[in-house]
Amino acid sequence: MIRFENVSVTYDGAPEPAVRGVDFEVPEGELVLLVGPSGVGKSTVLGAVSGLVPHFTGGTLRGRVTVAGRDTRTHKPRELADVVGTVGQDPLSHFVTDTVEDELAYGMESLGVPPAVMRRRVEETLDLLGLSDLRDRPIATLSGGQQQRVAIGSVLTPHPRVLVLDEPTSALDPAAAEEVLAVLQRLVHDLGTTVLMAEHRLERVIQYADQVALLPGPGEPPLLGTPAEVMAVSSVHPPVVGLGRLADWSPLPLTVRDARRRAGPLRDRLADRRPPAREPAPPAPAPRRLFPRSRPDAATHVAEVRDLAVRRDRVQALRHIDLTVGPGETIALMGRNGAGKSTLLSTLVGLVSPTSGSVRTGDAVPHRTRPRDLVRRVGLVPQEPRDLLYADTVAAECAAADEDAGAEPGTCRALLTELLPSVADDIHPRDLSEGQRLTLALAVVLTARPPLLLLDEPTRGLDYAAKARLVTILRGLAAEGHAIVMATHDVELAAELAHRVVLIAEGEVIADGPAAEVVVASPSFAPQVAKILAPQHWLTVSQVREALR
Repeated sequence: MIRFENVSVTYDGAPEPAVRGVDFEVPEGELVLLVGPSGVGKSTVLGAVSGLVPHFTGGTLRGRVTVAGRDTRTHKPRELADVVGTVGQDPLSHFVTDTVEDELAYGMESLGVPPAVMRRRVEETLDLLGLSDLRDRPIATLSGGQQQRVAIGSVLTPHPRVLVLDEPTSALDPAAAEEVLAVLQRLVHDLGTTVLMAEHRLERVIQYADQVALLPGPGEPPLLGTPAEVMAVSSVHPPVVGLGRLADWSPLPLTVRDARRRAGPLRDRLADRRPPAREPAPPAPAPRRLFPRSRPDAATHVAEVRDLAVRRDRVQALRHIDLTVGPGETIALMGRNGAGKSTLLSTLVGLVSPTSGSVRTGDAVPHRTRPRDLVRRVGLVPQEPRDLLYADTVAAECAAADEDAGAEPGTCRALLTELLPSVADDIHPRDLSEGQRLTLALAVVLTARPPLLLLDEPTRGLDYAAKARLVTILRGLAAEGHAIVMATHDVELAAELAHRVVLIAEGEVIADGPAAEVVVASPSFAPQVAKILAPQHWLTVSQVREALR
């Protein structure tokens, strides 16, 4: 169905091809997963299938890509629209209408589908993706995860023969991600739809793949094989594979169920050991600090929320929220899409005013404080990093961040290099991948060294290596006394980093406690290691590795 024949793509002005030697086939009715570190060209490979590369992006494509027998060099994206449905990393860039139902119908209208068929397909898609309650909602009022589901639904309604998906579950909560992946599996198995998908959160998707195509590095040809074959050699792998490697299990398990069947001896070895307690601790002197200035005053709360309620566009987004955040504390806000996590972060940074109750960050009331004064108290990295980026190059963004924060020149660039070493100074932020833009926005916000750092889906688009570097930096900030509050669906990130987990549902806090206690008790939000080794309270592969030494 999809055929790559020795494909390479070189963008204008680039010294080397973004991808080269891509030569493999995706058979009809299979789901092929494209994996690899950030920046190796996964989005370029996907774009070549829909014709966006090179007709929209520019550059030179060598070799040949055919989809259902159509050569993408001679067929522009609109001439492939009846065959290929595409969802990119940024769902907002897809929308052309105002409401959910209109968006689901738009693609079919463009293809001339009869109205009666359109109505039936819209209803089916609303039910498939759990969107029926949102059908009349303006898209602009939806959460990021809800928008992601609408974007996926808009390409499902025309019933394309090929689906191309770039990070389809990155903004979805665990339950919603399972629903979407179950729908994709049904399309593949029952309707013969062909799916080519790139995804960093392999713990969610690896068990659904028929084949995996690994891009090892920039410009390197892909390695194609079964999930088990590729995961055995891949540097990018989910925690279940990491635990299997640590325990010398062969063949490597790809699912929690397979791993639990083999985990008895490992649980016995760990029975007399306990994971280290994860509590915020006063920072100890260290030879190297991420920032040279003094830490926040440990005697005060960095943030305090009392009986907070927020109403937005006739929707009660938050109600009766009580939350205190202390210096050095890392808190993970978790819950379903639309639960109110992003609204709470926006309130803490002054973008949203409380309907009732109170919010303080240090000695400031956020919505009554000038932004130039608030930036030294609290910083937010939003889900859409482009909202923070306005310069023409990465170097200019970093220089502006240093100036705005009053930091030494080079501070922002040093942070960016530590997080993502491969980003060049002269590249335009719009030419970065979603994960790279997010990393740049994080470096910009960290440059101001705010006592309270707010992160909204900070690992969206990041591979495991970039996530590990992010965890290292955030741990360093917490050790220096900075408070971190992150809204995340990434249960593995919460397991690695959080002291506390706060679960939010329908705008209310339903659980607030130590990370190990809250996530282990939740089937939806437990990390893979916790599920495999339950009832023991191990959360991460690194914890198990340390215990076995």
